[in-house]
Amino acid sequence: MEQHVPGTRKDKKVFVWALSTCMWCKKAKKFLEDNGVEFSYVFVDTLDEEEREKALKDVEKYNSSVSFPTILVENRCIVGFDEKKLKEALGL
Repeated sequence: MEQHVPGTRKDKKVFVWALSTCMWCKKAKKFLEDNGVEFSYVFVDTLDEEEREKALKDVEKYNSSVSFPTILVENRCIVGFDEKKLKEALGL
């Protein structure tokens, strides 16, 4: 189920596909929260089978290796927690 995190920075649409047990996913979410970025996310591993299949197909469109986190900032895909790329994509 998709979750929404409100923030003061709303100028870019941000979506995160993550795993609930992934350290890098947690770091990416914390980075976005700490910087006041509004974003939505889904923990793929907590979805039911049908939703999980759909989420994995969505991830694969942007990240052929289907690894996590996969972060979409507008139409730019950032694979993994890469603070430098995130700052650049978000204009921080």
